[in-house]
This record gives sequence, structure tokens and C-alpha cells, in this order.
Amino acid sequence: MNDSASVMSLLLLVGILVTLLLVLVLRKRKQIGKAGETDYKAFFIMGLAFLPTGLVMMMVYFFTELPFEIGLPLFALGLIYLIVGLVNRDKWKKAE
Repeated sequence: MNDSASVMSLLLLVGILVTLLLVLVLRKRKQIGKAGETDYKAFFIMGLAFLPTGLVMMMVYFFTELPFEIGLPLFALGLIYLIVGLVNRDKWKKAE
């Protein structure tokens, strides 16, 4: 197995584990009754984090042997999170 395939396999495994952990935490919060409303400002902040990270990882492709496809999902998630957060800007939770 070449090096880029092992990196992609590791990233896929980490993504699956994080998703499963997130599902378990959300189910537990829903059972307790702490699910609450969606905080769209958090989507915006995550978008601000993912978008440049994905862009940098895609640009690193030109200088190293990392595959271009590693940064593409992060860039896409960042763009989607930014759009969701900005579209629902009127629903952001106010600072108390």
C-alpha cells in the first residue's frame, strides 16, 4: 500500500470514529433533554475554521506529496457551514 492510500485510510477511519462519537453524544443529550435549539453561529465559526484549513491543505499539494483530495472535503464543509451560518444569521444566539 502506498503512503497516500494509508493516509486516506487513516483519515477515513478517524472520520468514522468521530461521526459515531458525535451520534452517541447527541443521542445522550436528547435523552437527558438538553438537546436545545440549533446555534447557527457555531456553524459560521466552524466554517471559518474549515474553509482556510481545507484551502491550505489543497495548496500544500503543490509543494509536497500529499494528495489534493485531502483538503477538498474540508474546504467543501467550510463553505457549506459558512453558508448555513450566514443564511440563518437572524437566529444566532445572543451573548448574555
